[in-house]
Parts: sequence; structure tokens; C-alpha cells
Amino acid sequence: MTLAALATALGCHLEGDGAVSIRGVATLDQAGPGDLTFVTNPRYAHLLAATRASAAIVGTDGTEAPCALLRCDEPYVALARALTLLMPPDRPAAGVHPTAIVAADAEVNATASIGPYAVVDARARIGARVVLGPHVVIGAGTTVGEDSWLHAHVSVREGCRLGARCVVQNGAVIGSDGFGFATSRDGVHVKIPQRGPVVIEDDVEIGANTTIDRPAVGETRICAGTKIDNLVQIAHGVVVGRGSLLAAQVGIAGSTRLGAYVTLGGQVGVSGHLTLGDRVKASAKTGITNSLDPEAFVSGYPSLGNMEWRKTSVLVRRLPELRDRVRQLERRLDALAPPDSSDPQQ
Repeated sequence: MTLAALATALGCHLEGDGAVSIRGVATLDQAGPGDLTFVTNPRYAHLLAATRASAAIVGTDGTEAPCALLRCDEPYVALARALTLLMPPDRPAAGVHPTAIVAADAEVNATASIGPYAVVDARARIGARVVLGPHVVIGAGTTVGEDSWLHAHVSVREGCRLGARCVVQNGAVIGSDGFGFATSRDGVHVKIPQRGPVVIEDDVEIGANTTIDRPAVGETRICAGTKIDNLVQIAHGVVVGRGSLLAAQVGIAGSTRLGAYVTLGGQVGVSGHLTLGDRVKASAKTGITNSLDPEAFVSGYPSLGNMEWRKTSVLVRRLPELRDRVRQLERRLDALAPPDSSDPQQ
């Protein structure tokens, strides 16, 4: 692709020779002729002067370089789009692999790719240009929307629905039974049948070995544009609002509702039956036990406002020092105390 064509596709302002051919993307120190490089973090800007790349994506701050420049307001977003254009994934050919099993009444679009040992159960519908990797299992009555890509060993249970352009990484399970039991007086845990679907809206990405549970009634829903990392557990009846970001090992208990554009750092735990407002943020390892208003930024366990938690953390680190100071003050007070007049020995 020529640099001029790439600049047009990315919406960047080109400074330099637009006829240069760009073949790939590389880091500042590893790029060579024909490569596009990038500066998305100011701490690496000093490396740009020595790069051998043919072009670089930079911001609009006046950065100079010995190569052509693609200037834009959002260099990181431009980089993501450039990678998509210049380094697309190897897409398997359309068709059903001879070892795959497809039910007679399943609907599989002719442009879809069904990989080795994949299973598509009764009444399932597979949309245009869908890719099902090796050993993917699609349950009865499940729908997978157009241009979605399910990687190896993904399991989507019966009656669930995936929208268009979803990506599900290896080993994820969508629609497993929610953890629902009624405990009788004699201590027996009676299973509550889990029959509701999981609904995944358009443009959602789900990380490897993530699990999203189905509810007894109603639905579990992941709204459009949400991105979920690896090893995340989303319980039955949860709603995750559009555009949310859930980092690795997040756990969300049943019937909790997240608003739009919520961001949860790694290993955040959220109790059940809560509501988190739009654009709530929680730093890594936060334990959320109460509902939160929109725009809240919390940390710690139990969660506090981020600034309050940071001040508290400083005080916790000073506790040994404060303890010693209190002891010193107690000894000084004891030394200043008058003798007890009720003591017969005085």
C-alpha cells in the first residue's frame, strides 16, 4: 500500500513522499525501509530521530523525524487501524471442513468457514463470513451474526445469540449454567434450572477462557462495543453496558447491572444485585460491595473513592511510625502525671 493511500484510509495528514510503499508495522528501534512505525507514548519520542522506518504515525505536536510523517489527533487509534489494514489475519476459506458436524436443520451461510471438528447443533444459524475455529461447539438454536470469529474450543450453549463482528478468543464459554441453588432446611442444595439465554450484541470481544453464565429466567446481556479480557467471570443475569472494558480476572456476581463505558481493572470483584452508573472506573483488585453513582472512580476493598483510598494507603504505611509516636507520648504523659493521693504509702 502506498503511503498516500494509507494516509487517506487513516484520515491522517501526510508530510513526505506519498509514493513510498508500506509493507508492515514495526517498533521505532526495529523498523526498516518499507515499515511504518509510531509514537503513541511521549517517553519514546526521542527514539524517532534514529529510526530507519519509511514513515511514522505521530501526533500534531510538531514532532520531527528523518522519515515521512502521518500526523493525527489520535495516534494510538490510527496505529490500530493501520495494523488492521497492513497485517490482516489469515482468514480460512469458506466452507465446512469434512470432520465438522453440522445438523441437517442448521442454517450455515455459504460464505462462512466451519473448521475441523466443529459442531453446529440443530436450528443454529451461522451468518455471512463467520469463522468457527477447530472444535468450536454451537448449541441448538444459537445465532452467530455476520463477520464474527470464534477461535478454537469456544463453546456457545443452546439458545444464545451473538451479534455481528464479535470476536471470541480460545476456550471461552458462553451460556454455561449460572450458579443458582436453593438450599432446603435440611441443608440440601437444590439446583435452579438455568434456562435464559446469553445475548452478545454487535462488536463485542471476549477473551480466552472467559465464562458468561446464563440465568434461570430473563437474560444475561453484553451490550455493543464492550471488550472483555481473559479469565473473566460474568454471572447469571448480569448486564454489561455498551463500550465497557473489563480487564483480566474480573468477577461480576449475579444480577448486577453495569452502565455504559464502565472500566474495571484486573481482578476487580463486584458483588451481586448492584448498579454501577455510566463511566464508573475501578482500579485493579478493587472490591465493589455497594452500588456506585455515574463517573465514580473507586479503589481498594471495600471500595472507597480513589483519592480517599490513596490517602488511606499512605496512612496505613505510616502505622508503625504512628504507633511508636503514640507510645512515646504515653510514656511522657505517665512521667508528668501527679502521684495518686489515695495511695496510703504516699
